[in-house]
Amino acid sequence: MKKILVTGGAGFIGSKICKRFIDKNYEVFTIDNLSTGKKSNIPEGVIFFKGNCQDIEIIKKLFKFNFDAIFHIAGQSSGEISFDNPVYDLESNTTSTLNLLELAKKINCKKFFYASSMSVYGNKISSTTEKAILSPNSFYGVGKFASEHYLRLFSKRGVNCTSFRMFNVYGPGQNLENLRQGMVSIFISQAHNNNKIIIKGSLKRYRDFIYIDDVVNAFEISYLKDLAGYNCYNLCTNKKTSVGELIKKIKQYFNPDLKIEVNGSTDGDINGIVGDNSKIKKELNWIPKVNLKDGIEIMCKSLENAK
Repeated sequence: MKKILVTGGAGFIGSKICKRFIDKNYEVFTIDNLSTGKKSNIPEGVIFFKGNCQDIEIIKKLFKFNFDAIFHIAGQSSGEISFDNPVYDLESNTTSTLNLLELAKKINCKKFFYASSMSVYGNKISSTTEKAILSPNSFYGVGKFASEHYLRLFSKRGVNCTSFRMFNVYGPGQNLENLRQGMVSIFISQAHNNNKIIIKGSLKRYRDFIYIDDVVNAFEISYLKDLAGYNCYNLCTNKKTSVGELIKKIKQYFNPDLKIEVNGSTDGDINGIVGDNSKIKKELNWIPKVNLKDGIEIMCKSLENAK
């Protein structure tokens, strides 16, 4: 039975990746500090280590395992929150990556997959390819940018590394209590709990929203592909959706008369970005399958079913 390590297994994306591989009879391990994730999110059968990936003492506990792959999903995941404590953001997102790459090299693990972010790009006017100049607007984006360079270096030292620049991921299981990360989940949480949505920034800002199942599919496909060296892919739909359009889709599901308040702004926010996904389509034969309307409906129905 092959062993894999998925960091952040108590979180939104990490728990879904754990579940995918548990269902396929892999032996799955995870590290999570439970700062934003919940232990109840960790799928049954996953071997759990509580702690921080930037803590070398936690990493040392894993030296005895022969992992076939490492999926580094854990980390502080909000551009806004990164301004509260830039040092913690650096440790959580960059020191952790370096520790895990060292682990991969030490145990001769040849496959390393990293959850990077569209935040590395900063503001971009046109559809953004992986060759675009990187100019992050937040400490979070800077940390992801640095981590990608560590992956490049370790890919020359025997660890095949793949970085996914994830755009705005959403879907069932997202943390609706965290109102500082995840645009779709923030708005749905407010609509569900308060019958009112407070928007920090212009309704003309735009994003590229990608459904959680499409994200998990990309990680699994890349794992099975046996990619060599360093690879980097946008994980996106190549579809532009303004904040105003997103609000309309959410209002259709909840209440057409839902109150909307536009107030203030967010540190490090970008006006808009859309990703070009032609590279991942061509090289991994991956395509996004869930459109935003259907994804929001699935997410909202799961919220109702959880009552």
